[in-house]
Amino acid sequence: MQFGIFSVGDVTMDPTTGRTPTEHERIKAMVAIALKAEEVGLDVFATGEHHNPPFVPSSPTTMLGYIAARTERLTLSTATTLITTNDPVKIAEDFAMLQHLADGRVDLMLGRGNTGPVYPWFGQDIRQGIPLAVENYALLHKLWREDVVDWEGRFRTPLQGFTATPRPLDGVPPFVWHGSIRSPEIAEQAAYYGDGFFANNIFWPKDHFIRLITLYRQRYAHYGHGTPEQAIVGLGGQVFMRKNSQDAVREFRPYFDNAPVYGHGPSLEEFAEETPLTVGSPQEVIDKTLTFRESFGDYQRQLFLMDHAGLPLKTVLEQLDILGEEVVPVLRREFAANRPADVPDGPVHTTRAAGIVA
Repeated sequence: MQFGIFSVGDVTMDPTTGRTPTEHERIKAMVAIALKAEEVGLDVFATGEHHNPPFVPSSPTTMLGYIAARTERLTLSTATTLITTNDPVKIAEDFAMLQHLADGRVDLMLGRGNTGPVYPWFGQDIRQGIPLAVENYALLHKLWREDVVDWEGRFRTPLQGFTATPRPLDGVPPFVWHGSIRSPEIAEQAAYYGDGFFANNIFWPKDHFIRLITLYRQRYAHYGHGTPEQAIVGLGGQVFMRKNSQDAVREFRPYFDNAPVYGHGPSLEEFAEETPLTVGSPQEVIDKTLTFRESFGDYQRQLFLMDHAGLPLKTVLEQLDILGEEVVPVLRREFAANRPADVPDGPVHTTRAAGIVA
């Protein structure tokens, strides 16, 4: 079981002080958070990709390459890479290069994003979102597995005798997660290729995601990759912790109430009831996270969102200390204790290169 954090890289005013960090400060904070994640023993750091204010991570491979040079164990990922508006050729080459620089500590999550205007900014039509995702990934998958590619599709110029460089490290492409919060077509796509499916279940009630993950598991088995229980699933989460729950709720409430995404909507208590958001003690985070297996089955990756809504860097680093010291060690033991022997671990390059994980 892999545990980590993901950042959307928002530049948001701290509602308790009225101060908004600069873009420079926010970028540097994301790096500091990634380094802290490794220090406290987490497995994964993932950054989003956005091309509009108030977000700063427009070039994930640049950031992850810098972090790779300053870490030794951390798996570096995205959450997400925009498969609809990035050229698959550029994705293939960028992530293969990053894979070499990081000695294989790289995977990526592909998705369509949540910003409609990004499509025309990059010359695409949002009405073609699903066909773009399907076609672009088919090409990306091919580019990483065939040394010389001839290809023709609807959305980009043909390729004739093209070789993407560098080739994937050890001949093993980066592992791909297909991220979705709403689209069964993406669950189907992940299942078809035998890739991972990441359900970022932080905004909608769990019943919706149970349906998506169940579909993915069933179709994964249909395509002959293994049993439904062996499908590779990742989940999102959000936590804020203090020693006692009252202090956690009191401190986090102004950030929740003013958050750009869900502020001024459901109450913190209502949102926590319907989603993975846990605001309370470390034990409450442990207890709620352990229930995810009851809803979604055994899964391989749990990522937490912890640095959003204007929370100051000092507070986020404190949260990571609590997560790494008090929460994740217990979750590792508890998840491992009841995990069936035939359910695979989370994908890493070393085991995939050795042929242990497809």
